[in-house]
Amino acid sequence: MITLNEKDKDFLAQKIRCIKDFPKEGILFRDITTLLNDKEALSFLLKHFEARYKELRLDFIAGAESRGFIFAAMLCARLNLPFVPIRKPGKLPSKTFTQSYELEYGTDSIELHQDAFCGIEDARVLFVDDLIATGGTALASYELIKKARAQCVEACFLISLKDLGGAEKLSKFSPVYSVLEF
Repeated sequence: MITLNEKDKDFLAQKIRCIKDFPKEGILFRDITTLLNDKEALSFLLKHFEARYKELRLDFIAGAESRGFIFAAMLCARLNLPFVPIRKPGKLPSKTFTQSYELEYGTDSIELHQDAFCGIEDARVLFVDDLIATGGTALASYELIKKARAQCVEACFLISLKDLGGAEKLSKFSPVYSVLEF
């Protein structure tokens, strides 16, 4: 499948603002809003995603709340595919599957409509989020897709924070693609 060369990765990486000590001291936050605000960079990224996934025979694209919604929904429009939101608890109005996951201090959970994939067993789903760090949200999303009797054909991220190991954990269950690694 299509990947980017180093020059193209550098172009996108330069569009991401780094903010020290946010949201707490010692964290270097990768702010994607500057990439979203750059029409050339955003268009380039979406063309890349479209080229990578147009031949994958996908049935749905699922995106994690909230920044994953941005990329997943735009890619759905380009590939003429339905969008499936994976949300925080209490945000989806119909029957849901819930999956909890570990945080640094405590737990959290996310939900997916039970009928999200319209009853299509083994639906081919691309999971999209902006960033993978420790992998909690991504692994929980993978489990939700499985609970809904669909298959996650790939998990796609703009950014992987490689040292935190989330992509490596997720790769034991699903192919993982990250445009950029920091």
